[in-house]
Amino acid sequence: MKIAFFSSQSYDSKSFDALKSNHDLTYFTENLSVSSVKLAKEFDAVCVFVNDDLNADILKKLKYYGIKCILLRCAGFNNVDLKEAKELGLSVFRVPAYSPNAVAEHAVALIQTLNRKTHKAFNRIREGNFSLEKLQGFDIVNKTVGVIGTGKIGAVFCKIMLGFGAKIIAFDLEESPELKAAGIKYLPIKEVISKSDIISLHCPLNNETKHLINKDTLNLMKDGVMLINTSRGALIETSAVIGALKSKKLGYLGIDVYEQEEHLFFKDLSETIINDDEIARLTTFPNVLITAHQGFFTNEALYEIASTTLKNADDFMNGINTVNKLV
Repeated sequence: MKIAFFSSQSYDSKSFDALKSNHDLTYFTENLSVSSVKLAKEFDAVCVFVNDDLNADILKKLKYYGIKCILLRCAGFNNVDLKEAKELGLSVFRVPAYSPNAVAEHAVALIQTLNRKTHKAFNRIREGNFSLEKLQGFDIVNKTVGVIGTGKIGAVFCKIMLGFGAKIIAFDLEESPELKAAGIKYLPIKEVISKSDIISLHCPLNNETKHLINKDTLNLMKDGVMLINTSRGALIETSAVIGALKSKKLGYLGIDVYEQEEHLFFKDLSETIINDDEIARLTTFPNVLITAHQGFFTNEALYEIASTTLKNADDFMNGINTVNKLV
């Protein structure tokens, strides 16, 4: 099968080619969009990532160009119009659990970096400044950590935080008996938001969760709360968070995802004027830490993404039904 990769980076070709696939793989750095969809001509399938756009119009063009299969090399699928894909007869596959540990551990890294200010200490030492002034953090033990979404990633995160000695409260539409047995208490979402010292988001993006963190939910939070998002950028209403940072309602913000990240992330813009005023404002706060969607980025995760995606392609070719198939 001829597969066109969009939004590809050097590590994509390295990890996929290492598996010696019998498919014909072509890598494009461009995001899949209205202007780039023509690159899919003469291919059988497209392989896409989190910031590729698969709206109804683009799906129709993919169908017109002869695309039969869409391979998501990620878990989330909020960027795909699944209803339109089904009507067009396009099969859509994803990688549901490439490495829950990778993202959960990155969330913890954001917490500890913000808390203990190791990024600031690193820069100080390099400049010969060995002062401890303004580097004070707090013990996580006995703190209340609120987890919104306890699927595979959220569950791993909960277990890690239990190891710190934190008290875990959580919200999910489906409560985990295993986590409850471990001592994690499920509460209504407003209680989780209002009682937590640290809040970590691990839920999918959909119509119900878009802007879950907004002016109203921020007002429910404790003063000085830490907010972490390694899930999807649009779970947070950026303008509301900026207001909460300015008023000092939010004490810390750590994000690996951003609402408008498709215009920024996975690109070197160091010699470019960035026109996104909201992310520019976020970078001015000393208590904000931003990483560019690197939570998934481990050796183990890249291997699982490549192997599962190629297996999905094999299954499609062989007519095998798989749990990774969305439509």
